Amino acid sequence: MNKSRRQKRIASLIKKDLSPLLIETIQDSSCLITITGIEMSKDLKTSRILLSIFPDREKETILELINKRTGYLRKTIASKTKLKYNPLLIFSLDPSPDYEQRIDKLISNIKNEEK
Repeated sequence: MNKSRRQKRIASLIKKDLSPLLIETIQDSSCLITITGIEMSKDLKTSRILLSIFPDREKETILELINKRTGYLRKTIASKTKLKYNPLLIFSLDPSPDYEQRIDKLISNIKNEEK
C-alpha cells in the first residue's frame, strides 16, 4: 500500500508522542514495549499501531492494559499534536517477529536435514 507523505508525517508525529507515553504509563521493569509501525488510514482519522511486547508470556495482558488506557493516550496525543482530527488509536501485536521466528526455524531444520 502506498502511503502519502502526509500519512507518513502524521504517523511519525504519533509515534514520537506515543513512545514516551507508553513508557510512563504502561511499561514497567518487567516488560519492554516497542512501536514497530503505525499505519494511518487515508482520511487520517484512524491509526493502527503495531506493538512488539517482550516477554511473550505477558503480551495479551499488556495489550489489554493498553487498550483500556486508549482514551487517555488519545487525549494526551491530541493535546501535544495540533491536528484537525484526533485519530482513533487501534493497538495490535506486530505479527512479523512470529513470522521471522518461524522462518528461522524452517531454515535451521533444512540445514539439519542436509547434514
